[in-house]
Amino acid sequence: MAKSAYTVKAYKHPRLKWVVRSKISEKWERRFFETKGDAQTYLEQKEIELLNQGREGVQFPTWLRTMAQRSQDRLQPHGKTIADATDFFVKHLEATQKSVLLSKAIEELVETKTKAGRSKRYCSDLKTRLTRLDSAFQKKSIGDLTTGDLDTFLSNLKVAPGTVNTFRRDIRTLWSFADKRGWTRARIAKNTELATASVSPPGILTPEQAAKLVASSTDHELLAFVCIGLFGGLRVAEIKKLEWSDVDLKSGYINVSAVNSKTRSRRLVPIVPNLAAWLRTIPQKKGRIVTQEIRHAWDLARIGAGFGPFFSLNKTVKAAQIDKANQPRKDLIPWPDNGMRHSFVSYRLADTGNAAQTALESGHDQAVLFRHYRELVRPSAAKKYFSIRPVGKKKVIDISEAA
Repeated sequence: MAKSAYTVKAYKHPRLKWVVRSKISEKWERRFFETKGDAQTYLEQKEIELLNQGREGVQFPTWLRTMAQRSQDRLQPHGKTIADATDFFVKHLEATQKSVLLSKAIEELVETKTKAGRSKRYCSDLKTRLTRLDSAFQKKSIGDLTTGDLDTFLSNLKVAPGTVNTFRRDIRTLWSFADKRGWTRARIAKNTELATASVSPPGILTPEQAAKLVASSTDHELLAFVCIGLFGGLRVAEIKKLEWSDVDLKSGYINVSAVNSKTRSRRLVPIVPNLAAWLRTIPQKKGRIVTQEIRHAWDLARIGAGFGPFFSLNKTVKAAQIDKANQPRKDLIPWPDNGMRHSFVSYRLADTGNAAQTALESGHDQAVLFRHYRELVRPSAAKKYFSIRPVGKKKVIDISEAA
C-alpha cells in the first residue's frame, strides 16, 4: 500500500491534542484537533480528495480558488472567461514591454513621413501638434496610454471643434504607425470621440483687429501673407503656394491656379484698392511670395493683434504670451478658425451685396455664402475694413477716419 501523504501525531496542547501534518505544496501544513477520531476522519477525507483531484488540485491554494471564482463571477455577465481576460492582459503586457516612449514614436513617425516625400509644411504641423501631446504625457510610453487618456487630452485643448479633430487625425496617424511596429494598438486612438462643431457663424476679425494684425506684420513676407489673406481671401495653403508672377497689379488680379486651389479649379481674385496699396509697399521678388517658415512670426503678429494663446516651443512666442507676473496673459482672445479668409468673404459680401460675385472670387459655393455669411457684417463695417491702407512706410491708417 502506498504511503499516505498525511500523518496523525499527538500534540502537546491543553485542548488540541492531535495534529494532522502534510507536505503536498512543498510546504509543511498542519491542522489541529481535540480528539484522535476527528484527526483521523480529516485525514481520510483529505486522502479521498487527493485521490479524486490529484496532487495538483489539492495544492491549489484556497485564496487562489477564491480569487478565480470571484473573477469568473465578474466576467460572466460579459460572456467572458478567466482565460479570455488572461489572453487580453498578456497581449497588453507584451505590447507595453515592446513599446517606446511617446516622444520616440513621434520622432520616428515624422522622420518616416519626411522620407516618404510628404511636404515640409505637413511634417512641421504634424510634429507641432504631436509635440503638444507629448508635453501632456511626458516620459510615458505610447503603449501605456489609453483611449480615456487621449479623450481627456483632446477635450482639454480649448480650441475649435475642427481643430480638435485635426489633432485627433494626427493622433490616429501616430497610433496606426505605432501599431504596425507592435508598440500599441491602433484602435486606442480610433475609439476616441469625434468633436462635433456647433452651427454658428464663422469667427471674423473686426476692422480694428485687422488693422492691428497688419501693423504687427513688420516682415515683408509676413505682410504679404497677411494682406493677401485679409483683403484677397485666399486660403493659407493657397497663399503659401502663390508665386509673385501670379500677382498682376497692372491687370488687378491674383491668379489662383487649379493646382494651388483647394477646389482644384482656377479662379481670378480681384486685387481690391487697399490690397494693391499694401502690395506696392512690398519689394517684389521672383518665386514664392512666402519663401521661409513664418510660423513664429505669424504667431507673434496675431499676439500683437490681441489673439492667443498659441502653443509654441519658440521662446519668443512663449514670452509674448506671459504677463509681468510670469502668468498667462488674460487679455488675449481665441483666434477664429480661418479668421482671415472668413473676414474677407464676410466683408466683401457686405461691401458688394453680390453673393454670386463673392462666391466666384473666393472659390466658395454660393449656398455656403447664404448659409454662413449673409448679413454677418454691416456695409459700414465693410467700408472701414477695406479702408485699412498704408500711410507713409510703417503706419496703418486710423480706420475711425475711414467711415
